[in-house]
Order: sequence, then structure tokens, then C-alpha cells
Amino acid sequence: MKKQTKFTILAIVLIAIFCIALTPVTFQNDTYYTIKVGEHIAQNGIDGQDPFSWHEDLAYTYPHWGYDLITYFIYQAFGYTGIYLATCLLSIVLGISIYFVNTKLTKNQLFSFFISIGVMYVLRGYIAARAQLVTFILFTFTIYFIEKFLATKQKRYAVGLILIPLAIANLHVAVFPFYFVLYLPYVAEYLLAIMAEVVLYRKTDLFLINLKIKQYSKKVGQEEKVEKLKQKQKELEARIDKIKIKRSKELQNPYKVKLTKNPNIKWLILIMIICIFTGLLTPLGTTPYTYLAKTMQGNTTNNINEHLPMTLSSDSDAICMTILFLAILIFTKAKIRMSDLFMLGGLFYLMLSSRRQISMFTIAGSLILNRLLINLMEMYMEEKAKTLLPKKIGTILIIVIVLGLTYYFGKDKWKADYVDESTYPTKACNFILENIDIKTAKFYNEYNYGSYMLYRGIPVFIDSRADLYAPEFSGKEEDIFMDFIDTSNIGKFYGDIFEKYGMTHVITYKNSKVNMIITKTQPTKYKELYQDDYFVIYEIL
Repeated sequence: MKKQTKFTILAIVLIAIFCIALTPVTFQNDTYYTIKVGEHIAQNGIDGQDPFSWHEDLAYTYPHWGYDLITYFIYQAFGYTGIYLATCLLSIVLGISIYFVNTKLTKNQLFSFFISIGVMYVLRGYIAARAQLVTFILFTFTIYFIEKFLATKQKRYAVGLILIPLAIANLHVAVFPFYFVLYLPYVAEYLLAIMAEVVLYRKTDLFLINLKIKQYSKKVGQEEKVEKLKQKQKELEARIDKIKIKRSKELQNPYKVKLTKNPNIKWLILIMIICIFTGLLTPLGTTPYTYLAKTMQGNTTNNINEHLPMTLSSDSDAICMTILFLAILIFTKAKIRMSDLFMLGGLFYLMLSSRRQISMFTIAGSLILNRLLINLMEMYMEEKAKTLLPKKIGTILIIVIVLGLTYYFGKDKWKADYVDESTYPTKACNFILENIDIKTAKFYNEYNYGSYMLYRGIPVFIDSRADLYAPEFSGKEEDIFMDFIDTSNIGKFYGDIFEKYGMTHVITYKNSKVNMIITKTQPTKYKELYQDDYFVIYEIL
């Protein structure tokens, strides 16, 4: 026990150090609007209107208002450094949570440690000051609470399952429906087990025989037919008893897939139904139920990189995980639970449909992989697999490897700035605030740095709150988002879009398509006011 405690402490320390190394110093574009939205909520509440774009009367749903507000308070108290440290802390909590859940459910510390390191490596691109980092932690504990509730039926796990969607509905409403996806594999396994029993145990035949016996028993002169039916019933029940004995042996040692009928699933379904109503406990009204549907109806998911379908050949992490699971399932004797098979299959499909879902495939898949490895090891090592811990030399080797990876991923981060001036127009915004009347100006700007501009107090044409600019959410006939996409890709003539919206100024990357065409074909219509190494500002004449 003492050795296990020491390894747990070591694992937590190493995971924490590794997570800090993976946490980027430079902020993503969403962080900037998060700060500003949080400030607006703190000062004005949730008013349902966007105050940062120069478009008039855009409806805004504030989809992660709780996270925005918390982020603003951290920023107000500690500035950029506070947000960075908070992101480091959330990254550490996520890494340790994955280790904790894996350890508690599989009872193996060594595998759980290596798997946790691997998961955080795959998730490195998702570690940022965004609400998704919080929901990753909540989803990790959702799986834990479901597993523990099914195993013990203890009320505390049910309470945890009810509180999590309540938090999601106020922290990151876009993923509220996904919470219920995590229940489906367990429910599907239960339904499949019931169907198997109906077929194997001839329950339908028994029900019909019993029904006939009751009908004929009420009629005079049908005694002989009743006796024949009862005899048939006994013969069928005898055959069923034999099938049950055989089935019981098969379930104890199945060939590949373990199918069980857990009676606690009924209560889990009740909990899931209760959780559906937690979406009403938010100031956003019915947004938790409508947000995802509206998003899927629009064009934003077809034009934002993280929402696009994944091509396995373009993602080495996804390829490696897929091959690993297939190799274990096909070429070894390891057995998998039916619920785990449903979980893997469902999340794999979602991952292919939207590349951002590699995150949930990785988190949920970590536990399934751990179980498969434990099952495989127990075939050769029996109970030793659960207590397998490294010797002194092995421990030193683990420390050296993790610290080496930590150095590799963290060696350049200390040179980085919170704001990347090649991506965000820091100096250009200084010029705008000092030389242009932002109350009357209507800037054409690009998607990736619009959030930084509104953070600086400059009204924008568009920013990375994509839903705000889609007609499904904005309440406008114009599809502002697609107008930007078409303009930036030269699918539409930029001059027509500028005229359509009455724009007065343009701020763009110097190497953008729009700027290259302006400088080559229409320099007299655009007066250059400012340029630096990365950005240029024009006044439209």
C-alpha cells in the first residue's frame, strides 16, 4: 500500500508538470472575446444583444456566459498571467482527473499513468483558455459517475450526474446535448440484453401459451386443450432452463464481447430523464435545447476547421489510436464490454464527422483501452496485472522520460508572448484608437483577429463567435458569416460587400487575398492609413 501511495504522488506530480509544459502561453482568439463578454455580463447582465459588432440589433445567446464571467473576474484581478495560470490549473486538473478515473475504475496505476500522459499529448491542441477545457473535465467525471452508479447504485453518483449537466448548461451550452450521448452505450447494451433474452428464452412463446391457458380455462369443455398447453409450457420452460445454464457459462467467459444486463440501468435512465430538465436552470431560456440544432442548420460548421470531417490520413494521432484498438480487438484474446464497443463505435463515427470530437474519443477511449490492456495482462499475469508497479530503475526511467518530454514541449514556451503580434493587430489597434473615430467607423476585418479588436474596444464586422453572424442566431436576413467567407476567398467581389454593409475602413493581413487585389488593381479607391510587418489599414474613398 505504501508503494502504491508513493507512485500515486509521483504520477500526480509528473502529470502536473507535463500538463504545464503542454499549456500554451499565447492565447487563442476566443480568449479575447471571452474576457470582453464576461465584462459586459458583469456590467449589464445577459441582455440577449451583441454590443461589440457595428451591426445593429444582432441577437446573441451568450452560450458560455458562466465561463466568460469567471474568466473576466480572473483577468480583472490578475491580468493575462491570471488567465494563463488558470488554464495551466485546468490542464492539470484534466490530466489528474483522467488518471484518477482510470485508476479507480481499472485498479491499475501504471497503465493509468501512461494512458493519462498519452491522452494529454493528444489533447495538446485543445488546451487553451476556452470553455471546452472545463467540459472535458466534466465529461471525464460523467463517465466515472455512470460506471460507479451502475456498479453500486449509490446516490452520491446520481447527484453528481445531475449536477454536471446543470454546470454544462451554464458554462458551455453548445455541448449540452453531448452529455446525453455518453449514456447511450450503456442503455443500448441493456436493450440488446433484453432483446437477446426475449429471443433466447422464448419469452414471447411463453407469454402466448400463458395467455391461451387463461382463455381456455374460462371455457367449459376445454380441459384437455388446457392440459396440452400446460404440458407444452413445461417442456418449453425445461428447454429454457437448459439454455439459461448454457448462456450463463457463455457470459462468464465470452469469446470476444461481454454482454450484461445491469438492473441499475433502469435507474440510470431515470437520472438521464431528470438531467434533461437541468437545461431549464439557466438564464439562457431554451438555448441548451436549440443551440446545437441551429448550429447544424447553418453554414458555420462547413467552414470552420475544427468542425470539418476528419480524414484519418491527415491525423497521425487518430490513426495510431484506431490501429491500436483494432490490433487489440482483432489479434488478441482481450474481451470488450458491449457498452465499450458501442462507445468506441459511436465516438469514432462522431470523430470522423467532426475532427474536434477526437477529444472525446481520446478521453472515453482511454478508459476502454485501459480495460482492454488489463484484461489482456490478466490472461498471462492473473491478479499481478492490477498491482503491477515499476521497480526503482523503472521509476527513474519513467521520471527521466516524462521530464524529457516536458522539456521538449515546454522549451520554447517561455519565449512566447500572451499576444502573438503576427496573428493579432496589436500595433494596428493602437493606431486605430489614436487616429480613427471608432464610433462612426465600420471596419472590414477578418474572422481570426476580430475577437482581439473587440477586446480592444473596436466594433467589428465579424469575430470568432461564428453563431452570432449566422441568420439562425442573429435574427437577420443577411448571412454575415458567409459574406465574410465569400469575400475572404474572393468568391464575391469585396467591393460589393463593402458597399452592401456601408464599410468605411479595411484592416487586413498584408498577405491576404483581399489586400493583394486591392494593391494590384484598385489602389486609388483605398487610401492606405497604416501598415506594419503584418497588417495594413485602408480608408475606403
